[in-house]
Amino acid sequence: MSWGRRTFLGAVAGTTGAVVACSPAAAGRGGTPGGRPVTEDGRGRAPATGAARAAVRRLLPDHAGQLAFEDLPPEAGGGDRFRVSGREGGITVAGTTPAAQLTGVRHYLKHVAHATISWAGSQTALPRLLPAPGRAGLEGRADVPHRFVLNDTNDAYTGPYHDWAYWEREIDVLALHGFNEVLVYAGADAVYHRLFQEFGYGEEELRSWIPGPAHQPWWLLQNLAAFPSPLSRQLLDQRAALGRRIVGRLRELGMTPVLPGYFGTVPPGFADRVPGARTVPQGTWMGFGRPDWLDPRTESFARVAAAFYRVQEELFGVSTLYKMDLLHEGGKAGDVPVEEATRGVQRALLAARPDALWVILGWQKNPPKAVIDAADRSKMLVVDGLSDRFPEVADRESDWRGTPYAFGSIWNFGGHTALGANTPEWVSSYGRWRDRPGSALRGTALMPEAADNNPAAFELFGELPWTEGEIDLADWFRQYARSRYGASDPHAEAAWDVLRRTAYGTTRADRWSEPADGLFAARPALNAVSAGKWSPKALRYPPESFEPALGELLVVRAGLRGSSAYRRDLLDVARQALANRSRVLLPKLNSAYAAGNPAEFARLTRRWLGLVDLLERLVATDADHLLGRWVEQARVWGADRAEKDRLQYDALSLLTTWGTRQGADAGLRDYANREWSGLVGGLYRLRWSTYFKELTGALEEGREPAAVDWFALEDRWTRAPGRLHVEPQGDTYLVAREVRDALARKD
Repeated sequence: MSWGRRTFLGAVAGTTGAVVACSPAAAGRGGTPGGRPVTEDGRGRAPATGAARAAVRRLLPDHAGQLAFEDLPPEAGGGDRFRVSGREGGITVAGTTPAAQLTGVRHYLKHVAHATISWAGSQTALPRLLPAPGRAGLEGRADVPHRFVLNDTNDAYTGPYHDWAYWEREIDVLALHGFNEVLVYAGADAVYHRLFQEFGYGEEELRSWIPGPAHQPWWLLQNLAAFPSPLSRQLLDQRAALGRRIVGRLRELGMTPVLPGYFGTVPPGFADRVPGARTVPQGTWMGFGRPDWLDPRTESFARVAAAFYRVQEELFGVSTLYKMDLLHEGGKAGDVPVEEATRGVQRALLAARPDALWVILGWQKNPPKAVIDAADRSKMLVVDGLSDRFPEVADRESDWRGTPYAFGSIWNFGGHTALGANTPEWVSSYGRWRDRPGSALRGTALMPEAADNNPAAFELFGELPWTEGEIDLADWFRQYARSRYGASDPHAEAAWDVLRRTAYGTTRADRWSEPADGLFAARPALNAVSAGKWSPKALRYPPESFEPALGELLVVRAGLRGSSAYRRDLLDVARQALANRSRVLLPKLNSAYAAGNPAEFARLTRRWLGLVDLLERLVATDADHLLGRWVEQARVWGADRAEKDRLQYDALSLLTTWGTRQGADAGLRDYANREWSGLVGGLYRLRWSTYFKELTGALEEGREPAAVDWFALEDRWTRAPGRLHVEPQGDTYLVAREVRDALARKD
């Protein structure tokens, strides 16, 4: 999302590393380091009316005065709930927390006022007087206490250089959609930076060890360090200031910030500097050197962990949820028994935070049996990333021996722009898993690797724990179309019914949870089947069954086309239709080349590059699809030209090579591919035009094509991408009509 230019988060730091906001306004919004007082459930219990009212003023400034807020006591068991009542022009929303009240506001907007506020487009064409919710009013209850959101990778793939303006709205939108536990990584670098100065490391030395913001999530997961360049003190302090504002706002809304826990990451040479310390080398990950692991059985670990939680509290306050994954993606235990390591990590957490839950990702073999067997499972929460992916994932109670868990989905990898999610799995499995005898399901976990995409999936998943009974998807998507555009329209409903049956109608039967990416973004090969190495190798529905959605959206009546929600959906559907066509066209190119038919090959390459150019023009119409914005956001954080250039490379490399040649060759390149203006018309077109030129020459000369050093080309482009637009160009509707017409022509 783009919510305007970045506002400067100035901060200065004293010699102790304490972060001080530059202005009273900045400090006031973020709250004190600990935020508001934290209660037994880890949520700030400030008077709900003030925080919710402030959020509504931000979201609905012209109608905020017609909404009043009241506190509701939790029901037995402490579950969140809301109630909406009132008359025309005077709506009262009561709720157990400010966030629950905002969930009630969203429910009212959708079902009564037919409006929507989403993380990808909104529609708030409300009447002058808000309509009454009816004599019976509206009520909602959350059937699980944990409604977790965001992935460990979110800070990278969604926007490593987002500012407070972005996060302020994002938090409001998450609250509207019923989430109450938000993973917060911003500012974690400041904790480590300050922590290890207490153990003999120099301030500059540590800034050289900490990666750039775009690569920090994998450092926090213990996969890499020190890439691509040292952080400046200014950047470190600004990120800490941003993290404080994020956790402060979450607490104001009665939401729980989920903070990183300490599980043993240390800088190089730790055992040589700290007497008695024992570390286990972690080797490499995708060509990157991994940080050493401090043996959790030792007294040294206990000391470091205690200092970590103390420093973290001084900077960001406390929580009751701490996210940690031991030995992530190939980490090495060495001669340390995993069971004993587990007990050491949890012992240190509970010594510092007796009421805390250890949040751990459920993904493939994680958490391993040894961790589950050794941990106090009553003090854990597994956020399951596979609830909707593999058919054999059906009994998490047995898999994790009764450990409380959250039903989850990872519908997006790397920030791909593809539309789709396994929504039939959600509505059929969630309630069944929750209600079966002995169920340990205690929450939901929405964990796409990047946020701000697939707004229909975002809304549906958020509603799961707030909806009684099983959801009828046909009816749900019909209602969604109405609130998304402001009124009923047969063409809008027809479009979303097509989307329901195609992009949002996929299931776990093919062992995927994310949609297939487009081949325009792939490193060129005539037999390419995906752009990302770990993406689906085929489209998960027939491409011809998807394209009618574009035609239907284009003829939605003119009065419903004015919102950002409509424009975003139109762009997404047109973009997806073009991306799908790449999978139809590439095999034809392959056949023409194999047949030695230069004329047909030339015709098809012109068609391919013409569609690439059309895709570039389409995505250039939308601010959220501009690579120039991504680069600009990074550069704003730099203190001088040199740092701005370093931060640009940090942000841009994540989307292209990801980093080193070795990592790119291992599969990281294009992991975060996306159909954005600047990437499509820049790197992606350059690659394909280079490839087609070489193949054409080989056909004409009767020779084998020469190999291209793709990494060298990609790295050169990443370091010097040329001029990138930071403002939208053109009209989405007009270009979408061109897409429809272009796709109607024969390939």
